[in-house]
Amino acid sequence: MISIIIPVYNEKKNLEKLLPHLSNLAVGHEVEIIVSKGVCAVDYLPIVNSVPNAKQVAEPKKGRAVQMNAGAAAAKGAILAFLHADVWPPQGFFDDILKTLSSGYDAGFFSYRFDKDSFFLNINASFTKKDGIFTGGGDQCLFIKKSIFNGLGGFDEEQVLMEDFEFFRRMKAKRVRYKIVANDLIVSARKYENNSYLRINLTNLLLVVLFKMGYPPHKLKNVHDRLLRIPYRKQRA
Repeated sequence: MISIIIPVYNEKKNLEKLLPHLSNLAVGHEVEIIVSKGVCAVDYLPIVNSVPNAKQVAEPKKGRAVQMNAGAAAAKGAILAFLHADVWPPQGFFDDILKTLSSGYDAGFFSYRFDKDSFFLNINASFTKKDGIFTGGGDQCLFIKKSIFNGLGGFDEEQVLMEDFEFFRRMKAKRVRYKIVANDLIVSARKYENNSYLRINLTNLLLVVLFKMGYPPHKLKNVHDRLLRIPYRKQRA
């Protein structure tokens, strides 16, 4: 079984589209969908209950790492896949996961492109097609054998930002075999609606450099929040 874990915080509209899409993609596969709710007032249960093999877990502690660990703990599948609510999986999504993990790999990521056609965004997306400094970001949908995930200790819940990169660093340190699947996810470009391309790229580069230098997680988040405007992350119903 593949357990799809979706950490959510104020993502009702995206979830209303994503869950039926995942359910359609899952036909012919053994899949469960786990919506891991953060600390917010949104009621996701009507959406979750409308889709077969979907369930919700609620975590009273804040943090995406906390949510993803809670989802993993509730998962029945031997394979975990961590998907953001604003990321659209392609046709062949589940086949790609199974094929990769039956071909000598223990984990993998997907390449992606944005839902907005832009020369500069296409440049960004091109970096996801091969190994490099930005490999391992959450938008690439990490999938991994549950035994390997548990053996690595899951996500670091003290890592309030860049928890995915921190986990990937431990994957590489333990020489976990992974593959980047060249079948593009579609990622929302909404962050670019409120911040310039240059501002986001420079901020991301700065955060990666600071992270690799060992900058504390809470300070990384402070840098991120000062430099970028993310209005859709604010509390709303």
